[in-house]
Amino acid sequence: MTRSLVLASHRSSPPFRLSASMISVRTASFHSIYMPCRTASANSLLRRHHSGLLSSSPNYCLLMVAANNGLIGMSKEHLGIALALNVPVMVVITKVDICPPQILEQTIGQITKILKSPGAKKIPIFIKDREECINTATQFISQRICPVFQVSNVTGANLDLVRTFLNILPHHGRYDSEAPFEFHINDTFSVPFVGTVVSGIVKSGVIHAGDNILIGPDSLGQFMTTNIRSIERKRLGVPAASAGQSASFALKKIRRKDVRKGMVVLPKLEGQPNPKVHKEFIAEVLILSHATTIRTRYQAMLHVGPVSQTCAIIDVDRPYIRTGDRATVAFRFMQRPEYLAPGDRLLFREGRTKGLGIVKAVGYDPKKPLSPHGPDDGPAPGEGNGQAGQPAVGQEVHVGA
Repeated sequence: MTRSLVLASHRSSPPFRLSASMISVRTASFHSIYMPCRTASANSLLRRHHSGLLSSSPNYCLLMVAANNGLIGMSKEHLGIALALNVPVMVVITKVDICPPQILEQTIGQITKILKSPGAKKIPIFIKDREECINTATQFISQRICPVFQVSNVTGANLDLVRTFLNILPHHGRYDSEAPFEFHINDTFSVPFVGTVVSGIVKSGVIHAGDNILIGPDSLGQFMTTNIRSIERKRLGVPAASAGQSASFALKKIRRKDVRKGMVVLPKLEGQPNPKVHKEFIAEVLILSHATTIRTRYQAMLHVGPVSQTCAIIDVDRPYIRTGDRATVAFRFMQRPEYLAPGDRLLFREGRTKGLGIVKAVGYDPKKPLSPHGPDDGPAPGEGNGQAGQPAVGQEVHVGA
């Protein structure tokens, strides 16, 4: 059954239907917008938020805040991660129809204070009319401003301003259609009468239906050869997909259990060896928050692109690192090798967000340690071994402290 959207301009006027294909064709512009919102499982939400921001490379982040609750714990974490990754943020305050005026003023004051704090350095702009909406949207390339909307989904107040704003946002994607094809898998499906389907975002290049591809790596670091049966975008079959587009590929002779989130799809070129995968890599990191010190053998969940896997620190360019420190660190994946490239952004956490960084080099040579004293294989203090009595060093960095 085809999904459709029923629209009516007035209660007495007859509704008309827009099918999914019509919506896809008639959309004026498209931007990748990530919208974090609160759910029952905070840990699951935070994990999905990390993965979503890094794997989808969104152009913007839209943070929804309930007017009667304000910006609370998990929402502050979402905002802090988006700001740390330099993703432009817009805020939508919802439920203004049921919120008492004094509570709404408190929420507005709280959001203004957090956005103007030293950790955010944003200028909140409260959108109240169409002219201000258009001017702010055209100037949103500047990362200093943060538009704030006050809406109600019950009365429809100011929803037209949000729609107008999203439709005229400038696009600032950094995708190269001339580069070699690379596709990151964000999800996998088994569709009846179709077979295995993978979805994700084309990072670079162009791919056509019928092309031969490599998909991997598996647990041993190997790639499988297959063929793209068909391509879909927004529920429409298309002949090709290019850099920056979200697409789904139907694969030939591949079982769903053989593919997973975090794999990549690369072109199959005659006479070219399989792509190299790595279990170790070097990155420059910034520690956002940690109660004690971090040394070698410290483990945390690391997100880099669509990859989410436990990593251990095997070398660091100083004896230990603390909150606010920048360091060059060598990581090792604990389960399987992954396909990485210099320049990929990463984020690691243990419960709350601990740090972020960028991949500087793939592979690691123990004969050329980062530390002048060589890698330390001794027990790691602080987190993990819990040095009793050691005081917290530095101030925990998070938005709205």
